[in-house]
Formats: sequence, C-alpha cells, structure tokens
Amino acid sequence: MTKSMDIAEQNLLDYLTSITKSPLNIIIFIIDIALVIFLAVKLFKLVKETRVWQLLKGILILILITILSDLLNLRILNYILTSVMTYGVLLLIVIFQPELRRALEQLGTNKISKFLGIDKDLATKTKESIYKIALATQELAKKKIGALIVIERDIKLKDIIDSGIVLDAEISPQLLVNIFTPNTPLHDGAVIISENKIKSAACMLPLSDDKHISKGLGTRHRSAIGMSKESDSIVVVVSEETGKISIAKNGTLIMDVKEEALKQILIKNIVTKQFGEEHLKDKVKKKAEIKEENKDKNPSI
Repeated sequence: MTKSMDIAEQNLLDYLTSITKSPLNIIIFIIDIALVIFLAVKLFKLVKETRVWQLLKGILILILITILSDLLNLRILNYILTSVMTYGVLLLIVIFQPELRRALEQLGTNKISKFLGIDKDLATKTKESIYKIALATQELAKKKIGALIVIERDIKLKDIIDSGIVLDAEISPQLLVNIFTPNTPLHDGAVIISENKIKSAACMLPLSDDKHISKGLGTRHRSAIGMSKESDSIVVVVSEETGKISIAKNGTLIMDVKEEALKQILIKNIVTKQFGEEHLKDKVKKKAEIKEENKDKNPSI
C-alpha cells in the first residue's frame, strides 16, 4: 500500500509541476477544480437525505482507520482493512444496485438538468405556480376556509418569512389547503410564496391603520392591505365568513374575484411584469406553431 501511495504522490507532483509550465494549463486546472467542487457539492446534496449518506460516513471512517493502521504499522489490521477496501466496491454495487440504476436512468432524462441546476424556464414555472395557487384558493373558497397568501415580487420579505415557520416546500394545491385547514398547527397567519416555493407559513403581517377601510373587513383583509402597502407583493385573501376571494395590491383591495379573474390578475402582475409581454407572446406563438405542425402531420385532427 505504501508503494502505491508513493507512486500516486509522485504522479500528483509531476502533474502540479506541468501546470506551471503554461498559462493554458493553469486555466484548464482551475476549470478542472471548479467542476470537481461543483459535482461534489451536487452529489453531497443528492445523497445527504438518503441511506447512502450513512454508508459514505462509514466508508470515510474505514479509510481513516486504514491510513492510521498503516502509519502505526499494524500490519494484520491493515491487511484486513485493505482487503475489505479492495472488494468493497463490488459489494457496494450489489447493495446499491437500485440507486445506481435510478441514477443512470436519469442521465437520459430531463432530471439530470435538475441535478445540474438547470431548471425549466422560469416564466413557465412561475405561471404553473400561479395556477396551483389559484386552484388551492378556489378549493379553500368552496369550503369557506380562511386563507392569506402573500406572493413576493421584487421587494424581499425575509423579515416576514422569519416571523413564521420556514418550510421551503414545493407549491402544491393540496399542501396549501392543508396548511389553512382549521385546527392545524400552521393555519393561523399568512403563507409566503417566494421563488416559486412555499417559503414560510404562520407568518405575521403588518395591519393597515387606514381609517378609510371598511369596518366590515376583518383582520385578514386589513393584514393583506397593510402588506401590499409596505411592499410590492400581491396578497390573496379568502374570507372565512363568505368564502369570497380578494386580492390586495398597492394598498388597494379587489373584492369578490372569480377563479379565472384571479389567474389573469396574478399572471399580469407577476409573470408579465417580470418577464414582459414579448416573452408570453413568443410562448403562445410557439405553441400555435407546434399545433399547426401536428395538424399537418395528422390531417384528421
């Protein structure tokens, strides 16, 4: 083992020496190191929450004990550990066959782009999030479950997010409905939507002190108006008494909003404001072109 380590050290020294001979080699070396760090971080995040992580910690301890046994000249222990390390790779392949198969399958799918941090078009994802929020809002309205959903725009709401329970969860209608269901731990307060995620729940919002607000409006509506005044966020409110949906924007309240109108207002004020009309027109145009191509291929459609 010592001999192989000496050879490895010599090869490493030769490589490091060759780097300094040319500026191009230095650039390639920097790119090489950056890619290794990037992939290591992604791999760490991928296995952190799985049973593989526990095994990796065990392997690391095993490697450290093997190195120590070599340094302390514990030959029998070192021989056993080295043998285990040699045949351990085959054992790992057998134990983690399902995980390895799944990882290889993902190489041929769009999931690898998610692994590398290349997610789907942000405008499309934002639009999908709006549809999910609208679906949840409609369900809450039907059941007359009070709700307060704040959608962050340019002004960040870190203080408000920190006032509640941080979730950082993917948006789903089921989760939103569950959060606001009465007698659940998070149903009081507001949900904050940020970066297409449910960032936090049970958040405290500032109440509006505007004397011109109707006396018939409750705490949720006053909080929604107050939040929309202090930031550029859009706030969706569901009344517990009537089941009606309202939207607070720039300190004003749009009352009794229907599902389709809710989608249109949110898309106009979030997607269109952020990504522009041209982006949406291009998307519509592309969909129309695809539809025409499909018609040409299938005249019966």
